[in-house]
Amino acid sequence: MSAFCRDCLASAPETANRCPHCGSPRLARHPELDALAIAHVDCDAFYASVEKRDNPALADRPVIIGGGRRGVVATACYIARTYGVKSAMPMFQALKLCPEAVVLRPDMAKYARVGREVRARMLALTPLVEPLSIDEAFLDLHGTETLHGMSPARVLAGFAAAVEREVGITVSVGLAPNKFLAKIASDLDKPRGFSVIGAAEAERFLYGKPVSIIWGVGKVAAERLAADGFRTVGDLAAADETLLAHRYGAEGLRLARLARGRDDRPVVAEHETKSISAETTFEADIADRDELEPVLWRLSEKVAARMKAAGFGGHTVTLKLKSADFRLRTRARTLPHPTRLAHRIFDAGRDLLAREADGTRFRLIGIGVSDLCDIAEADPADLVDASGPRTAAMETAVDALRAKFGAGAVERGIVFGTGRPRR
Repeated sequence: MSAFCRDCLASAPETANRCPHCGSPRLARHPELDALAIAHVDCDAFYASVEKRDNPALADRPVIIGGGRRGVVATACYIARTYGVKSAMPMFQALKLCPEAVVLRPDMAKYARVGREVRARMLALTPLVEPLSIDEAFLDLHGTETLHGMSPARVLAGFAAAVEREVGITVSVGLAPNKFLAKIASDLDKPRGFSVIGAAEAERFLYGKPVSIIWGVGKVAAERLAADGFRTVGDLAAADETLLAHRYGAEGLRLARLARGRDDRPVVAEHETKSISAETTFEADIADRDELEPVLWRLSEKVAARMKAAGFGGHTVTLKLKSADFRLRTRARTLPHPTRLAHRIFDAGRDLLAREADGTRFRLIGIGVSDLCDIAEADPADLVDASGPRTAAMETAVDALRAKFGAGAVERGIVFGTGRPRR
């Protein structure tokens, strides 16, 4: 059985409890360790980890990243999770479970920068990197042994150690013969995990797991499967594929394959980003347009910051509103030229909002930009709007000041109810 130290990468006897070279107890061992090359890498409690990295005073505190009491938890550090706090949990419930938690608003521009840094390190290992989100991706390291002079497993362990040492956050790695198993493996030993599921053990490993472990099987699907007698992955694996296909169509065939640990999906490099958006849920419902516009401005700034960080401009602005009775409204406007500037995003959103602010009380507002393009194509010189270059330069200067002195260093009057951003 192959074994090596995850800290110094030296080989270790398969029966060793510690590395004979550096003394570390973090040994990786598995019969298929040197033969596997598909990985899922997931940053541990990413948003919270970045905030703790940047503020050491938070190291031993329960930290929740999310909105106000009517918002939801974006992520929670592992200390907060010991209280039962989970992602997507309503904030009021999370604070009831962990009242001493430090709650921080998300800083998406900062998280995007750190995410790109980790992504660049992944791409140094292999060009076959398939991002799933800002903080996780699949990697295919087949054929990279000659390039790196070691097996994919050791390369991934070295990558995880380098991210922790040089970026200041931790990652968990799942290594397997396919994407389905790799994704499951990365969750087995968080944080700082390195878990392996081999082909020979896949069916045995999956047999007693609930059907919800299969990607795409949510609560409703799990209830339907349970009603049909399929509560565990083993139940699906034991069923005839023809029966599953007859009962569930193409989804039945997918379930049959995954239940047996089979997944032929390749790792596909870089999904195209379709849109960039931001939204917030209010502490109390708001109907007044004058109260909604400052919030819309803040969200427009967030979207603009994310677009600049990701290198995008966009043609279409979409306003999202959810009323107190949970009815959703979306309204869109396509701009004459693509933009990455907050004031142009806000202007389009404000015009859309003016038509919807009819006395309805809203519990959520959001704004997004789609039909994306390279940032170099955004905000071209406009003979009609001669102030455009000056406004763009001013916004760039504000961005620089905030990057140096913090997000609250410069604010527009509209935030304090003293006026609207000028065009």
